[in-house]
Amino acid sequence: MKIVVAYKWARDPQDAAVRRDGSIDWRGARMTAGEDDPAAVTVARAIAAASDRTLVGLTIGDGDASWALARGVPSAVAVGDAPSLADHAATARVLAAAIRRIGEVDVVVIADAEAYPGVPAALAGFLGWPVLLGISDARVEDGRLRATRRIGDAEQALSLPPPAVLGVAAAGAEARPPGMKEILAARKRPVDRLTLADLGVDAIDRLQSRERSAPEARFARLFDGDPEQAAARLVAALRADGTW
Repeated sequence: MKIVVAYKWARDPQDAAVRRDGSIDWRGARMTAGEDDPAAVTVARAIAAASDRTLVGLTIGDGDASWALARGVPSAVAVGDAPSLADHAATARVLAAAIRRIGEVDVVVIADAEAYPGVPAALAGFLGWPVLLGISDARVEDGRLRATRRIGDAEQALSLPPPAVLGVAAAGAEARPPGMKEILAARKRPVDRLTLADLGVDAIDRLQSRERSAPEARFARLFDGDPEQAAARLVAALRADGTW
């Protein structure tokens, strides 16, 4: 059986530009690794090391497929013509089709990205598998997946048999990013490249923006000087604005 770790499947919202009318320009944004992607790779490698499963990386769009190869993932599959979509279900549909194409997969590990929270759950729905979200680590014991996640100040231990989708949330920054030598070596390794036509799926964004507007500009007022005088001016300003 196989483990698939999905990485670099979304665009970084920090790279998007917001126009004056409130619309978002994604032209300068590429598929990029999220904050949780390194943790997802670490969890997937740990599960593979504790079982006889083969580890395969999966990415979509224009991201660098060698990113996971440089972090110890043996092989990678890329769906290069899959666009970035606002519809989380449509993104999950593409990932699910690629996972079926890879074949013999019983564990999928994916970053539980805050910006795209619907994708891991929708992916599990398309595969017909259970899903655990927000986990920090996972391992295999007696043929079962055992995962840990934090809920507030408590730590929750979970166990379920495969197949399953595991959504990983990073507890901290990547401990040891690969060096330039590892990155260059990874870029020379082959990647299995697929298209949407190969998978027999479309990538239609079924979400439509019905209205948008730029947020109303708000200005801050500073009241300097003596504390008592500043407080009096603050009270006067609040009364003048009708908020007191």
